[in-house]
Amino acid sequence: MLSNELKKSFLVSLWFMFLTFPIMVIRVNTVENIVEWRWANLLLVGLGSFFVSALWRYMIRRKEEGVQKSESGIDRVTLSQRLLKDRRFTIPALIVICIVALVFPFIFSIYQTNIMITAMIYILLGLGLNIVVGVAGLLDLGYAAFYCVGAYSYALLNYHFGLGFWTVLAIGAGLAALFGIILGFPVLRLRGDYLAIVTLGFGEIIRLIMENWNEFSFGPSGIANIPRPGFFGMEMNIEQATIYIYFLMIGLALFTIFVVNRLQNSRIGRAWIALREDEVACQAMGIDKRKTKLMAFSLGATWAGFAGVVFAAKTTFINPASFTLWESINILCVVVLGGMGSIVGVIVGAFILVLLPEYLRFLSEYRILVYGAVLVVMMVFRPGGIVETTRRTYQYKEIEPEGALLSPTSK
Repeated sequence: MLSNELKKSFLVSLWFMFLTFPIMVIRVNTVENIVEWRWANLLLVGLGSFFVSALWRYMIRRKEEGVQKSESGIDRVTLSQRLLKDRRFTIPALIVICIVALVFPFIFSIYQTNIMITAMIYILLGLGLNIVVGVAGLLDLGYAAFYCVGAYSYALLNYHFGLGFWTVLAIGAGLAALFGIILGFPVLRLRGDYLAIVTLGFGEIIRLIMENWNEFSFGPSGIANIPRPGFFGMEMNIEQATIYIYFLMIGLALFTIFVVNRLQNSRIGRAWIALREDEVACQAMGIDKRKTKLMAFSLGATWAGFAGVVFAAKTTFINPASFTLWESINILCVVVLGGMGSIVGVIVGAFILVLLPEYLRFLSEYRILVYGAVLVVMMVFRPGGIVETTRRTYQYKEIEPEGALLSPTSK
């Protein structure tokens, strides 16, 4: 079996060496009018393709073994699930994370701090979309529209009425929730691909309105000079404001994690899960399907509104180009890559999708190729995400009544 797999990988490497020979080996030097033969490149292509092919076949075999075990009734517990249940790992890990989070802006540069703020914005967006897609099972491709509503709420209310960040933070979340309900009503009877198409259209409608209604949103030129959040009227320079937004985002992220966790374990959370698993059975159990869907859309949009307000305050400039379809797809990738329905998975997915492109800049034009390859590999070998969600199980033990085992004794 192993020799057969290695033989196939060897043939794959030969095929790739043959295909890339004209590009990787032959080089014409037009200055000296000579042909250079770069045989080292051919060797690297052969070794690289052989290693990738062997690794790919090994991972495919592992995946098939896992599928066979699950079909045979054997519960497969992943490494991430075992680590999250082990307090000897989780408690020290949380302590280290808290220490690093507190000292991060004082050790690293403002650029690195801004990257972390962006990652935490995506955590808010991912956890909000996780309610809609991961928990309730409603595929939403227009989630960036609610993000846009929150950002433009702060920019326009501050520009026209002079409202501050803290006032608009709640207003932006409320307006995003309202738009979530407006989106939810027309799609109550839709599911699957049809729901995705309608939500995609809704997202594009919001973006096009902001791009073409010049009198209202200033069109494609956007809105500049948006004030950063203040702290009791104190004047802050860019570095101090960045650190302030960083700790503000930590507070918002912790608040979001707490609320989303409580929602998933609440009555409405169980209704969302029932809706995701079987919509007909959900309705047959007496769950109000319309109310459950509207709650998912509105609550999911609320966190996009929060994130939009913070985004506008962080960048001090917004325009419709920041809220395209690709932004919705990026947020969806955070949820799918991290693990649909998993809070920890969404956090990990947000950090990976934000930090990976930034720290692959040394690869120049190849960084997007590596970024896409990582996503493809993850979706093939971990379709459930990095941290797969686990269903809550209940165990019942029969307790025998007192005295049932006592037999009369003679004195």
